[in-house]
Amino acid sequence: MSTSNKTLPAKDKQRAAELREQLNYHNYRYYVLDDPEIPDAEYDRMLRELQGLEEHYPELRSADSPTQRVGGEALSAFAEVQHEVPMLSLGNVFSEEELVDFDRRCREGLDVDEIEYLAEPKLDGLAISLLYEDGVLVRGATRGDGATGEDVTHNVKTIGAIPLRLTGKGIPKRLEVRGEIYMPKKGFEELNQRQRDNHAKVFANPRNAAAGSLRQLDSSITATRPLSMYCYGVGVVEGARLAKTHQATLEQLRSWGLRVSNEPAVVKGVKACEAYYEQLLARRDALDYEIDGIVYKVNRHDQQQALGFVSRAPRWAIARKFPAQEEMTRVLAIDIQVGRTGALTPVARLEPVAVGGVIVTNATLHNEDEIRRKDVRVGDTVIVRRAGDVIPEVVSSIKSKRKKGARQFKVPTKCPECGSEVVRVEGEAVARCSGGLFCPAQRKESIKHFASRRAMDIDGLGDKLVEQLVDAGMIHDVADLYSLRVEQLAAMERMGEKSATNLVAALEKSKSTTLPRFIFALGIREVGEATALNLATHFGSLEKIIKATEAQLEEVTDVGPVVAKNIVAFDHQAHNREVIDKLIRAGVHWADIKTRLLGEQPLAGKSIVLTGSLTEPRNAIKDKLQALGAKVSSSVSKKTACVIAGADAGSKLARAQDLGIPVLDEAALKKLLAGDISLLG
Repeated sequence: MSTSNKTLPAKDKQRAAELREQLNYHNYRYYVLDDPEIPDAEYDRMLRELQGLEEHYPELRSADSPTQRVGGEALSAFAEVQHEVPMLSLGNVFSEEELVDFDRRCREGLDVDEIEYLAEPKLDGLAISLLYEDGVLVRGATRGDGATGEDVTHNVKTIGAIPLRLTGKGIPKRLEVRGEIYMPKKGFEELNQRQRDNHAKVFANPRNAAAGSLRQLDSSITATRPLSMYCYGVGVVEGARLAKTHQATLEQLRSWGLRVSNEPAVVKGVKACEAYYEQLLARRDALDYEIDGIVYKVNRHDQQQALGFVSRAPRWAIARKFPAQEEMTRVLAIDIQVGRTGALTPVARLEPVAVGGVIVTNATLHNEDEIRRKDVRVGDTVIVRRAGDVIPEVVSSIKSKRKKGARQFKVPTKCPECGSEVVRVEGEAVARCSGGLFCPAQRKESIKHFASRRAMDIDGLGDKLVEQLVDAGMIHDVADLYSLRVEQLAAMERMGEKSATNLVAALEKSKSTTLPRFIFALGIREVGEATALNLATHFGSLEKIIKATEAQLEEVTDVGPVVAKNIVAFDHQAHNREVIDKLIRAGVHWADIKTRLLGEQPLAGKSIVLTGSLTEPRNAIKDKLQALGAKVSSSVSKKTACVIAGADAGSKLARAQDLGIPVLDEAALKKLLAGDISLLG
């Protein structure tokens, strides 16, 4: 029974503090140094003593107490977390030649003869962000899409390798640590044995087991799973300075009680990178955790800043993947999948086989030419390869094992989804359904693309709901979305009146968009965000784009003959024009863009960074800046023209001030958008 009304004796308060300090110290010895001083039984005895004191005197209990690692009350859903600094993905290379190219680009970008890299194993787990404030863990979040993740704080607190409070000197006021949560091989085997003993589902590999364990709504389940973590980097840092190199930063993290791998090594030049790769590849099976390659990072932070980022990946880091893993199995059938653009992709249905720790049942055959070249037939014994995380593929067929009578596969002349004619453009390897937006397979994927965050950004319209709506015959094209009613949506599976109301509101909100977003949302083949923006800023209106000839389209930056043909072909199809007209009649609208030649764009070539809380959505500000020729970057460097800072701006603002880069508020931003570049100094 709790006795919180009793006076707390000073000796018990002191004893609790001593126990917390000792337990944190022994956690550090066990998880960070891998050098425990005491047996597990002694650790458990101290933990039970502390639990007893906290139960007797609840006021002793604190969020960072070692006793708080046990699971708490189950959640109904994960909250969304916006990453202050995006969690970028890494580019991949699969050969020494590609690594040489990466090194060359870095050396040319820095104008140096040789670069010092930090090489480290690429753990096959789940990326995680840990936020510490005043040294106390306040949030754990998954990577998600890099910009937005899920709040899994309750779950990460159950992982012994993650300190609830940092120790040591010079701890930042706010520190976001990035790392990988994984499941050790031994723990994975033991977990699967428990699952089998309990007649429960077994996990295919440690990565799936780690991801499934971390995303449990009931953290008491996560607490029973053998999860661990290694830290490999940082995001937000406030109230302290990091070391000048990545290696030294990792040592800082270690000194603050965070678990860092002992495997990273500083290497100079490509030959040393390859030597590290070969050495770790030879020891791969002996490691107690799964890795799928090596990560090379430029070691010096100033050089990282100078190289910057491209798209969603840093220029200063690359992942060198291990060789593809291959196995033999048998082809049970060959099916045809129809994609968003109508592409017909042959897929081999296989006898289940474990490849690289994953049970593979399907493998792509790419296209008709590939099937002919490899001569893959139903019933064949084939070699299947899984390279990294890419879709498994059939490498070759073993002809000596082929049964008599096996027939060559032929791509159908009619679409298996809608019966439309299948066409193949001269010079292209891919056959396509001509059904366009009327084909159910294309319809679903087109609607998913249309609703995606970087297109019309229709919050709440998930993939499963799209499939339900199409299957139920409620939507036949993207324009039908805007005729959906609350009562219709509320009757759908896993939808209630509140969710339906929110979705209708999101649809209404999405009607006000921009021309580049609308063009991208249409899903024209090979027209991505950058091309859509270039088309919009060149022509200024949708009508002019529709009327443009191939020659006129090729005058646009990064639009070549193939893209121009795709745009003209899309615009010339009557049903596509009908859908656009329906969208406009439904109320979808945007402001035409005042066209400017490249030389007339006042912010052409200027790199601008947004930080802090701004009153207008960042995507809207980004669109306006890009329309004036600016490049909107996620990191501050010496090449940054200015930083737009809103409320609660953090490390980016501090970095700009250190470098003497102009910092503008939202009032100055309005002047900048009006063309006043004098603010840039």
